[in-house]
Amino acid sequence: MNQVSQKLSVLEKIGYSLGDLAANLVFQTLITYLAYFYTDIYGLDANHASALMLTVGLIAAFAFNPVIGALADRTESKWGKFRPWILWTAIPLGVIALLAFSTPDFSYKGKVIYAVVTYTLLLLFYSANNLPYSALSGVITGDMKERNSMSAYRFVAVMFAQFFVQVFMLPIIIAAGGGDKAVGIEKVMTALAIIGTIMLIITFLTSKERVTPKPEQKSSLKEDLVDLSKNKPWVIMLTLTTLIFITLAMKGGSYVYYFENYVDKDILASFIQPVTQFLSNIGMNFFGEDPVSAGFGLFNAGGIIFMIVGITLSKNLADKYGKRDVFGIALVISTLFITIFYFFSPQSVGLMFMSQILHGFFYGITIPLLWAMIADVADYSEWKNNRRATAIIFSAMMVGLKVGLSIGSALIASILNIFKYIPNAENQTAEAIQGTKLLVSIFPSIPFLIGAALLFLYEINKAKEVQIERELTARRSN
Repeated sequence: MNQVSQKLSVLEKIGYSLGDLAANLVFQTLITYLAYFYTDIYGLDANHASALMLTVGLIAAFAFNPVIGALADRTESKWGKFRPWILWTAIPLGVIALLAFSTPDFSYKGKVIYAVVTYTLLLLFYSANNLPYSALSGVITGDMKERNSMSAYRFVAVMFAQFFVQVFMLPIIIAAGGGDKAVGIEKVMTALAIIGTIMLIITFLTSKERVTPKPEQKSSLKEDLVDLSKNKPWVIMLTLTTLIFITLAMKGGSYVYYFENYVDKDILASFIQPVTQFLSNIGMNFFGEDPVSAGFGLFNAGGIIFMIVGITLSKNLADKYGKRDVFGIALVISTLFITIFYFFSPQSVGLMFMSQILHGFFYGITIPLLWAMIADVADYSEWKNNRRATAIIFSAMMVGLKVGLSIGSALIASILNIFKYIPNAENQTAEAIQGTKLLVSIFPSIPFLIGAALLFLYEINKAKEVQIERELTARRSN
């Protein structure tokens, strides 16, 4: 390894974090609005939307990610292995994100074909951009404390993206389109495409790859895959990542249905009135145009603000107690505040907001740890096999992410269809309302709890982290 400092400047941490801010303008939109966009804006049948999201998502997960991971690990350039991919895909990702959320005037069959093509291309370019970006975190520094710190910066940036998408985006869409959500979402996605492209280029310019494998560590794809199959922490993290993103996609994409069809609109309008009045007074008039979209946004805002608080505590807790233990405990507690939504009446608006805040705080503690733990798995693989294959390990995790997103998003449309949900109906049946309640409470709690149980089998605890870092540092210095 090149003998360079493993310490990162604040500028580099911020520059790196902008890459995730850009990617999450796309990813958070997929989590929060994809099912809703296809069923209530684009006009697809719920069964067709479910089949599209599941089929395209699974194909993309298993076809795109391993190939891109293998190619990225074998990329040789003056900029490194992973940074070039961020540059090459910055503009295409922005363009296809806009196209995927456009509503062309096609026949129904034409709309289905257009959705399949654009969603497939979106997942392809997202993989080609975000997989090397994530792998970069494993080679930008070999210092685990610096890695924890960088992860905290990175996921504060993620929260800013999530804050915009989940708090401001729906009210802005309605205002920008003059009530026409199809026009509004195209305008918003145009702006996000431009901003995201600029941010990705900044990430490329400000980052540096410091952990460089020795020539003798080069391996074939077959050797990489054999290493993965024997890597128990990797298997656990792959499964955990899948489960986490099933929950995130399911509950994140269901809240908009929950607010439009279950929450008492009069109580909600009264509850948020002081905040919407304040926001109108400072120029954010779009928050006062629709109480449901405003309530939905402010509900998400409370959770995200306290997620950021949780993220800021994550590094110190992980440094003291180890990533695994902190992750597991915080995940279980956060799940309790998801489950409790099943018991709220439509009038329990205050309790809904409080539960979202508490869920956000405890889940926020876990957010930086997931990707830091995956970087640790790359170190573990090098420690065990004396070969480093960072991108193929991260590509496997991206498979888990895409599979989780695909299953979770497809479950929303599928469950709503089972419970007889009618898009844009003034009043839903009691059966449809029950399905909506289950989608934000019981159903998304199950994957989180299974994931927490899996961590009992994950062997990289605090002591093992220290041992791996110490031995790899000694090995690399020779």
